[in-house]
Amino acid sequence: MTIRSVQAIPVSVPFEMWGPKPMLGGKPRGMEMLLIRVENDQGLVGWGEAFGFVVWPATKTAIEQLVEPLVLGRDERDIAGIHADLSKKFHLLGRTGPVMYALSGLDIALWDLAGKMQDRSVAEMLGGVQRTRIKAYASLIRYTDPDLVALNAQRAVAQGFDAIKLHEITLAPIERARQAVGPDVRLMVDCNCPWSLDETLQMCQQLHPLDLDWLEEPIWPPEDHEALAQVRRLGGIPTAAGENATSYLDFKHMFQAGALDVAQPSVTKIGGFTEMVRIEQLCQTFKVGFAPHSPYVGPGLLATLHILAASHSEAELEYCFCEMDDNPMGASVKAVGGCLTLPTGPGLGCDPDMHLVNTYTVR
Repeated sequence: MTIRSVQAIPVSVPFEMWGPKPMLGGKPRGMEMLLIRVENDQGLVGWGEAFGFVVWPATKTAIEQLVEPLVLGRDERDIAGIHADLSKKFHLLGRTGPVMYALSGLDIALWDLAGKMQDRSVAEMLGGVQRTRIKAYASLIRYTDPDLVALNAQRAVAQGFDAIKLHEITLAPIERARQAVGPDVRLMVDCNCPWSLDETLQMCQQLHPLDLDWLEEPIWPPEDHEALAQVRRLGGIPTAAGENATSYLDFKHMFQAGALDVAQPSVTKIGGFTEMVRIEQLCQTFKVGFAPHSPYVGPGLLATLHILAASHSEAELEYCFCEMDDNPMGASVKAVGGCLTLPTGPGLGCDPDMHLVNTYTVR
């Protein structure tokens, strides 16, 4: 058995977020994802997703120029060996960014392919299915406008979500969201690394009355684990981070620094299933909460769904709160009543609709 081809397919799908869309090149963005397609010499295909969004051209180049030439002809069943070998070969190019995103997408696709070869789901290969219906929280895109934040928080509650994550960085929209959903809906805030330690502690004082489940990545730069540890000790709000972590060891250093209540590794960025398994075990060792980062709408979301289906942690799934009528992954990635159901097929359980992929491929 050998790998015959590796392709990176960028797609940009229209979406609705009930507010002004982020702009790219003077035009509203679509929802970008970089699909990774791996085919073996028997004609079986595995699908993955590498972190895309606006950086997808660089990740696509890494797949085509670096990854594919070194994996053609290799045994696709040797997932761990391929991951270790390529990680070492590419370390001089950086331990994060497009090269690691490419390795992440490859790893997910190889696990999907392995599941199809064994007629087993990835969740079964990860140790067994613990639950098939996974509760999700609504992860809202940044709106800035307090009225839009309140409106969309209420919209999420009406669709069955009882936990909401905001991406706001000023007090007014966060306060309006809490007022809009009431005290019984859990609220989290992802800041995307905007503040110094002093600024973060000042914000914590203002945010404390809003009863947040966690404050996510408040510190710039994100690798300042000591500052985040001080926020955890002094801020009075649980801390969460990890989407910008570069490796297993980066998470270990955060845990040793006492920086985190909740760890958030991202399967499309950190190294795929192979690294996610190790990081979840590390969370258990350090008794840190496990809540993967997954604001994705393609195979990356399905990969996270399988991780949580096999986990004993009862963690909830981060769900990008938007509508996509033409998502190539179809109903498999759509929440119903605030939950997603694990697909029953082998591997990830669902392949993309190639008609929609071809329609929305970025050329």
